[in-house]
Amino acid sequence: MGRWRDGREPEMTEKHDNEKGKREGVPANPLIVALDLGDWKELEEAALRLKGTVETVKVGLEAYAALGPAVLEMLKREGFRVFVDLKLHDIPRTAGRAVRALAEKGADLLTLHCAGGLKMLEAACEEREALRRKRGRAPLLLGVTVLTSLEGEDLRQTGVPDEPEGQVLRLARLAMRAGLDGLVASARELPALRKELGSRPLLVVPGIRPAGTDRQDQARVGTPASAMRDGADYLVVGRPVLQSDDPARSAREILEEMGWA
Repeated sequence: MGRWRDGREPEMTEKHDNEKGKREGVPANPLIVALDLGDWKELEEAALRLKGTVETVKVGLEAYAALGPAVLEMLKREGFRVFVDLKLHDIPRTAGRAVRALAEKGADLLTLHCAGGLKMLEAACEEREALRRKRGRAPLLLGVTVLTSLEGEDLRQTGVPDEPEGQVLRLARLAMRAGLDGLVASARELPALRKELGSRPLLVVPGIRPAGTDRQDQARVGTPASAMRDGADYLVVGRPVLQSDDPARSAREILEEMGWA
């Protein structure tokens, strides 16, 4: 296990600490690599190259649609924590049952879209608690607020009059009311989220680009250093690592940029 470069011990441990916002079962390593790949061999090779450097990998819609739940089981066998990012958005009963099914396949963290509404989010939390009572553990539930590819005009096209920050805060309040463990939001909204919600939610930030790299199809991005400074707990990075000639080295460089040794 690493530590912060300034000598601090990791804040995230296996115990729960309300005062510091710690969560049970959350690894200390703050980098999550998104395995956004649709080919089994390619994904498995990428994961194995990251083993020992990265604790948590993300399986999103592309990989899950192409490879199915077996990819989660493979990653668990290799010792990874698995973040299943399917952004569940359905009627409450269906969303709750999906949480249960994904937990059975090995999900350690999973996402629901906050736009699914309070009842859907509460149903997911009820299923999480049922799993904890039955198995002693359950996935952490993260609420997706506004995708990092969207700007204000994109939201207005969907009938949302606010700029992204206003919508993020509105959905974040809903997620906290429902009892979710954390949120997924862009680096741009981190200061506002921490100001309003304090240390309570686990904040997972996608759309991260190392300093000097192309933002590609992301609109609201941040660098590893700035995102951690503004209150992120975990950063999700995909292409800057996967498209590197040496993914493990690129992951280590990002960890260094985040202040993690």
